[in-house]
Amino acid sequence: MLLPARQPAEPTPPRLARGLSLIELLIFISVVSIALVALLRVFVQATSSGADPQLQRQALAVAESLLEEVQLMPFTFCDSEDANVETAASPAGCAGAAEAIGPEAGESRSGLPPFDNVNDYNGYAMAGIVDLTNTAVAGLAGYSASVAVAPAALNTISAGSGDALRITVNVTGPGSTSVTLEGYRSRYAPNASL
Repeated sequence: MLLPARQPAEPTPPRLARGLSLIELLIFISVVSIALVALLRVFVQATSSGADPQLQRQALAVAESLLEEVQLMPFTFCDSEDANVETAASPAGCAGAAEAIGPEAGESRSGLPPFDNVNDYNGYAMAGIVDLTNTAVAGLAGYSASVAVAPAALNTISAGSGDALRITVNVTGPGSTSVTLEGYRSRYAPNASL
């Protein structure tokens, strides 16, 4: 039996590499554009509010510095000029008048006579930050600070005893920046039982 002759198969064209159609390309560009716009919006928002943390950190640094300055001052029963300042164990032990909240007449932070006790800072305020020599600190003209000192209860010390003070420092700055810090100082007197 004779088989019919086979017809040679037509060669199949090679598979062409398929690219993107115009519609697919337009859809891809649209999706990437929307994603980029959203991403850029996040970056713009982060950058525009990026200055606020810097202002807040600067206000915090000013408040910490001022609070530390106040806390490092002596807190004794007598004024530093009193002959019994080193030995007085109560206000009665002072040769002159005992220390009171607020500065004595003529005292100032940077003048003569200078503040010589923690409680002298009560009511102190400055517009534009200045150092201890009353020299303006560069770049801090837009900030202001105030200090309040008041008797406070601290652990076993009652507020009425006057042996502990709460120091509150408020600093305000540009862009509605505001920082409030509080610290405590207990009385130091050589013969006190603290």
